[in-house]
Amino acid sequence: MEYTANNQRYSSMEYRRCGKSGLKLSALSLGLWHNFGYVDPLANCRAILLKAFDSGITHFDLANNYGQPSGSAEENFGRILKRDLHPYRDEIIISSKAGYYMWPGPYGEWGSKKYLVASINQSLKRMGVDYVDIFYHHRPDPDTPLEETMSALDLMVRQGKALYVGISNYQAEEAAKAFAILKGLGTPCLIHQPKYSMFVRWAEKDLLSLLEKDGVGCIPFSPLAQGLLTNKYLKEIPSDSRVARKLENGAMGEDAITDVAISKAQQLAKIADERGQTLAQMALAWILKDKRITSVLVGASKPEQITDSIKCLNNYNFSDEELKSIENILQG
Repeated sequence: MEYTANNQRYSSMEYRRCGKSGLKLSALSLGLWHNFGYVDPLANCRAILLKAFDSGITHFDLANNYGQPSGSAEENFGRILKRDLHPYRDEIIISSKAGYYMWPGPYGEWGSKKYLVASINQSLKRMGVDYVDIFYHHRPDPDTPLEETMSALDLMVRQGKALYVGISNYQAEEAAKAFAILKGLGTPCLIHQPKYSMFVRWAEKDLLSLLEKDGVGCIPFSPLAQGLLTNKYLKEIPSDSRVARKLENGAMGEDAITDVAISKAQQLAKIADERGQTLAQMALAWILKDKRITSVLVGASKPEQITDSIKCLNNYNFSDEELKSIENILQG
């Protein structure tokens, strides 16, 4: 059946400016880290993507190593883009990344210009697009000079293969150096993608203030702590979860589901319920309350989860008492 986008798709989504750039992103973005590979039903991948776009989500976040096997998420996304979303390409932000292992030998991971240029060429081919809107270096490389890695990102923009560039998993000190190099090259860093949630808060120390100072956007990944900040694990590990299935490519291990984490999640769920939200909705709202956050990345294994996540936008304001109670739980 031919797809036609919902003509009301922009009516209920919020769009936030990305740092000091001219680009706005939907407050929620869809990450394709899990559930979009060859091991997943393509019909479900399509249903999730189309539900997201129909709901006003315009940003789809990928990486060269996403999916099982690596690269399959980009290929599946490319199939759906060609079949359904191609007429709306100019309404869509596509991002991809490179930095983790992709192929054997010395040029198959990290941050050399050789690896990054090859990676973006492969990603463009897999998705069937001429350019991506954002291309990230996925993780810092301890051996390659930062100047080489950043000059490769600059080259991609100058070649028309990416409109903007970003970094992911960089601590504040190394991020500041990357920003300075990119600014000097004439291709300022658009956005930083850190791991950030109620349970993982290192970004609060000095990264968020740096991003604000330098006018760089922020889009946290794993905002639900890979499911810990949802109702999924409040009682037991579901048999259909990534943990139970022991999926690779970044899936959370059972050792992360500790009694302490579950206790905190259960206490947080009570506050969420008092707010008229699910735990997941409150966890997303808690991140979006900070105006330094451009967008938050959500994953989904079924279309209904998209609808559920978007409800966090109904209330991302917190009273002082709520914030104090949440902080007491998190620090306890």
